[in-house]
Amino acid sequence: MAVRQPKRRIRNEFTLGEGAAEYDGLLREAFYETWLYRAIVSRDDQRCFLIGRTGSGKSALFRQMEFEHGDHLIRLSPEDLSLTYIAELQVVRFLKSLDVHLDPLFIALWKHVLIIEIVKHRYQVDSPEAKQRFLNGLMDRIKRDKSKQEALKYLEDFDGKFWQETDERVKEIIEKFETQVKAEAGAKIGAGLASFSGNAGDTVMESGEKRRELVNRFQRLVNETQLPRLNKMERVLNEDILDSAQHYTYIVIDDLDRDWADEQITNDLIRCLFRAVMDLKRVENLKILVALRTNIFEALDFGRTGGQEEKFRGLSHTLRWSKNELRDLLDNRVSTAAQRHGLTDVKSMDELLPRTNPTRGNPLEYILSRTLLRPRDAIAFLNECFTLSNGKEKLTWTAIQSAESAYSKNRLLALRDEWKPTYPGIEELLTAFTRSPNTLDWDEMRRRLAECAVLIAEPDFPGRTWLTPIAEPLWSASSSDDTAEVHQPLIRLLHNIGFIGCITTVEEAIGSERRQVDEPAIYNNDQPSFADHVSNLRRVSAFTVHPAFRPALDIRD
Repeated sequence: MAVRQPKRRIRNEFTLGEGAAEYDGLLREAFYETWLYRAIVSRDDQRCFLIGRTGSGKSALFRQMEFEHGDHLIRLSPEDLSLTYIAELQVVRFLKSLDVHLDPLFIALWKHVLIIEIVKHRYQVDSPEAKQRFLNGLMDRIKRDKSKQEALKYLEDFDGKFWQETDERVKEIIEKFETQVKAEAGAKIGAGLASFSGNAGDTVMESGEKRRELVNRFQRLVNETQLPRLNKMERVLNEDILDSAQHYTYIVIDDLDRDWADEQITNDLIRCLFRAVMDLKRVENLKILVALRTNIFEALDFGRTGGQEEKFRGLSHTLRWSKNELRDLLDNRVSTAAQRHGLTDVKSMDELLPRTNPTRGNPLEYILSRTLLRPRDAIAFLNECFTLSNGKEKLTWTAIQSAESAYSKNRLLALRDEWKPTYPGIEELLTAFTRSPNTLDWDEMRRRLAECAVLIAEPDFPGRTWLTPIAEPLWSASSSDDTAEVHQPLIRLLHNIGFIGCITTVEEAIGSERRQVDEPAIYNNDQPSFADHVSNLRRVSAFTVHPAFRPALDIRD
């Protein structure tokens, strides 16, 4: 008599890992290698900026690089770069208030940090003795090149904290610069540290001519930062330190999307980091990769960099996922997770999903249509489903629908958190669509957008600065104005963050008649620039909130 095999059971603790790479125990074993991963590790691909939305997998790519190329990889975080320290420093805010152009200082600062990190990594410099051995050995190699010897002396200027943590070296450089500025200011106007304040640019000098003279002296001080010697160090780096493919080095910089004390100064710091990375591309056996959230990249002000924005974009990867790629990623994860839980016969996601339903359709299509096509969304939704599996052999449609409510609430909170650094108070615009119809015609959309526009009159609304110019066309519009043009700024915002989709209609022949038929809604992940063009909005017949957020806002299909 054949032994009956026990049915497999999905236990409630079954998961597909975590959406955040730093906590994801499945990442290494279940990593899904895309073309983008191959591109960023490629020594031939020159693109070095990785731009993507929260949850799109930027950090996961860097973690996998650490697993595979750890001996040749340096990882830097915002804490290493002391961005908050610099942004809050009184002397920096003082010079910024005087409109002193700080780019030369910031570019030199980042080059210094990156060069020292490479030297430390290459020669294992972790003590004064190790530093001296490195300097003596390298000085002996370049003894016939006076230019390189001069460059190497640059490193000796920072012997106090050379081998210490990166943030300590950053602070040392900034403190030296602060001392120079205080000395310059003190010699001219007798100002001490107490003179530095956020409004110093308005009060420190009564005479416009004297103020201009002071600004010019500070600007010269900034411009004389160690750039010439640093440029020579780049040559030493290329020819004598990373002098062969054996010493090929990656530097990855992630998490530059935190909340900072001073957004404008941080904007300048990140933009100058990009400039420093581009300059160091001259080093043949070095690849520096910087990951940045889409909204932070779009907010960078390239105006003072002489048309550099096009170059930055040309050296950027934009991280997007197709449904097929997400299916493959989920198959990788479910196969790995199943092995860990004893479900050795499970090889793909479809094996744990219910059958296609005539009403709801394909279950994986249903789930993916409720994501913004990002790994974190798909993993979060399915993990919610697995917590409701109740020991069954497969997920059920009931479990999927029950999980959708909690998932939607979390996605709405995540959307708020993603965009509130750029748009404080954005959640109040989102909740203006609570209990809206599933499909909003233009009349309904105008009413909801008007609710958004009046938020600028609320005394406690924190987003007046950004909402006022966006809502202004609604206040000044007349009845004869183009509706699409008047409402485009607000529609573009909501479309760009992935909150709404735009529905267009086409004329089709149905039997002997011709009728207007709605096309599928166009979301940001379908056509990112759709709402940027008023001509596109003139073709729109209706709008819809993305399915990911409908249950949280009590919008019923």
